[in-house]
Amino acid sequence: MTDGSHENHGQVPSRQRRRFPGISSRAYEHPADRSALVALRKLSGFDTVFKALSGLLPERSLRLLFLSDSVRVSDAQFSHLNDMLRDACYILDLEKVPPMYVSQNPQPNAMCIGLDEPIIVVTTGLVELLDEEEMRAVVGHEVGHALSGHAVYRTILLFLTNLALKVAWIPLGNVAIMAIVTALREWFRKSELSADRAGLLVGQDLQASMRGLMKIAGGNHLHEMNVDAFLAQADEYEKAGDLRDSVLKILNVLPRSHPFTTVRAAELKKWSETRDYQRIMDGHYPRRDEDKDTSVTDAFKESASHYADSVRSSKDPLMKLVGDIAGGAGDLGGKLRDKFTGAGGSGAKGAGTAKGDATDGSQQSPGPEDPEGPSAAPGTAGS
Repeated sequence: MTDGSHENHGQVPSRQRRRFPGISSRAYEHPADRSALVALRKLSGFDTVFKALSGLLPERSLRLLFLSDSVRVSDAQFSHLNDMLRDACYILDLEKVPPMYVSQNPQPNAMCIGLDEPIIVVTTGLVELLDEEEMRAVVGHEVGHALSGHAVYRTILLFLTNLALKVAWIPLGNVAIMAIVTALREWFRKSELSADRAGLLVGQDLQASMRGLMKIAGGNHLHEMNVDAFLAQADEYEKAGDLRDSVLKILNVLPRSHPFTTVRAAELKKWSETRDYQRIMDGHYPRRDEDKDTSVTDAFKESASHYADSVRSSKDPLMKLVGDIAGGAGDLGGKLRDKFTGAGGSGAKGAGTAKGDATDGSQQSPGPEDPEGPSAAPGTAGS
């Protein structure tokens, strides 16, 4: 941050919060976010679409649209949001404060879009739903998107989902475009987990982050809701049912741009209890001036390690079965057939007695339970 950059931020946070000078987005990015983005970039046809749309998307038109039909946050308008925005940029050391708009829409939502420079947009439904500390986490979430460079891919996703499928002259067939849209959604769901972490680093209030997610799921009836019970839903969601339910979970999440809210809450709470989070809060984190020296191989290893840990600790029936197979428990095709058809036992009883019924030497051991809470469900931290 330059000496004059403090003028952009205007003031320091309204209560004492830790600041992270020069922090790299690598400090808070979820391993699944980085690996999904690499997979997206390798998708056949993505480079062609990306280059074409980068020149076609009306960036100036987009900015003029919000300037003309939304309220721009400033000292004169929504000043409390302006203070939060400057606070968030100050804490994450984002030198240029992105413009922020409030758009009339009863649906609670926020987004960070733009190709050349990010724009943050929040809806009136979200502003009216959240209290100050909950909203601070959301603003930090969007500033995290900006720092990570997510805005450009989010803009392309919005364009493809809203317009490209209706335009016949796009030089790709509908199937190819849908493949790219699906891959973009998969990446964006992962990027939300990263941005949730950025929101926690800005707000530095886990309970406020939890309340905000709970309100987005259940509305402004906080006296009727409980954070612990809400997190228990995530645990029940992950481990409930059989393999058929696991497949339904995957199908349910595919059309979504965001992970399920209970899963986001559980993932964020889990991260807040890790040594990585504590090291950041203690001032030990990757810095932007080191990004150019970052090893891609190390990033791949971290992502692979994350997926392996997720499979090992997951309570989801499909993930536990994959873990058993990877551990040498037996034949995947046969196990899947038995689970779906009930061969060797029916329902939960058949699954529970599979270990004792094994006669081919492929005795399996039960998958380990995660003492810290649920790991990511399929479609949110790896698929």
